[in-house]
Amino acid sequence: MSAPSSPSSSSDAPASPIRVLIADDQMMVREGFSVLLGAMPGIEVCGEAVNGREAIAQVAALRPDVVLMDIRMPELNGIEATREIVASDAPSKVLVLTTFDLDEYVYEALRAGASGFLLKDASARQLADGVRVVASGEALLAPTVTKRLIAEFSKLASVTKAPAQAQIGDLTERETEVLVLIAQGRSNAEIASHLVVAESTIKTHVSRILVKLGLRDRTQAAVFAYEARLVTPG
Repeated sequence: MSAPSSPSSSSDAPASPIRVLIADDQMMVREGFSVLLGAMPGIEVCGEAVNGREAIAQVAALRPDVVLMDIRMPELNGIEATREIVASDAPSKVLVLTTFDLDEYVYEALRAGASGFLLKDASARQLADGVRVVASGEALLAPTVTKRLIAEFSKLASVTKAPAQAQIGDLTERETEVLVLIAQGRSNAEIASHLVVAESTIKTHVSRILVKLGLRDRTQAAVFAYEARLVTPG
C-alpha cells in the first residue's frame, strides 16, 4: 500500500488570488465591479482609483496583477495612465474599460500597452474571465473583440507610420507566421494545432518575437502586425 501524500505538499497549496485595482471616476462603476469581482473565486479587489494619477500611485503602492482602467477620467486619462504603468517596473497588466466597442481611444490604449479591453456592460462572468485571461499573460482580443473593431484598428493603423522594415526583417519566416496568427486572435494552443507543432515551441516563438520587436506582450504584437500591414481584416 502506498503511503498517503503529505498534507503539506506544495501542490496542494491554494493559488494566490488575482489582485485587481479598479480605476474609474464613477463611484457606481467602481462599486459595481468591486462587488461582481469580489464574488468570483480566485479574484480579490485590492484597491480603487478615481483618476489616472491616482491609478499610477495605487499601482506603485499595491502592485496589483490587473488594473481595470477606464479611458475617460479627469486629471489624467486612462491612455496616459496605461502608458506610465507599462513603462514602470510594475508587473500589472491593464484591462481597458469602455462604453462603446468602436471607441477610437481603445486602439490608442492598446498601443500604449493595454492587454485588452472590455465593455462596461460586460456580465460578471465576462468580467472575471477577462481578468483571468489578462492575468495569465494572454491578450483579450478576438474572439472576444468584434471583427468590426479589428477592422477599425486596421483603418486607424493605415494613417499611422508603419514599423521599420528592418524590424520585420529581424523575424524568421516562422516567427512572422506566428505573429500573423497572434494578430488573428489565436491562442498558443490554436497556433500549435494550426502549425502542427508542440505548444511549447509556439511559446518559444512568441517570446523571441516580443524580444526582437521590443514589445511587452501579445496585444502589442497584434497591434504591431496590423501597423506593419502583415494582417488585414478578413
